[in-house]
Amino acid sequence: MPALDELRATAHPIRLRLLSLLTGVAMSAAEAGRELGLSQATASYHLRVLERAGLVEVVELVTIRGGEAKRYRHLSSARPFPLAPAPLDDDGDEERARYVEALVDELRRRSPRRVAGPQVSTDAELWVDAETWQRVVRHVGHASALLHAAARRPRTPGTSPVSMTAALFPLRRP
Repeated sequence: MPALDELRATAHPIRLRLLSLLTGVAMSAAEAGRELGLSQATASYHLRVLERAGLVEVVELVTIRGGEAKRYRHLSSARPFPLAPAPLDDDGDEERARYVEALVDELRRRSPRRVAGPQVSTDAELWVDAETWQRVVRHVGHASALLHAAARRPRTPGTSPVSMTAALFPLRRP
């Protein structure tokens, strides 16, 4: 489970969209704003929130019309996923609920509308052994890292927009 600061930072649909956008390419606030239909000021504000939470980093400073623009990139999703136990505290229940709502909104926005191509969807509550669970979490983490590492600038010739949403977590015993 993400840290509380990360949950707070991602509990907004614009910030989730920025994170998705910035996995494929480094962009300035103005560039990201144009791509997402936002003002530069709005994109800049949300990028600063993500930067403070450690979810994006400035990877380049560019000179544009006599000024400097920061280009941000979301790198963490392209890195290997370590298997680590989630904290067991309940301090962030409200933040988790906002995070889940933001994910639901983003999934609604992205949901497929009769698009050709391979797709998979699954939903399950299952009882499995610890080794199987760790293997599944590792495989999904590797799949996510592969997609993030292969991401390109929006509308790059030869590419198609795709979506991956995964939430794997142990359930409390009844």
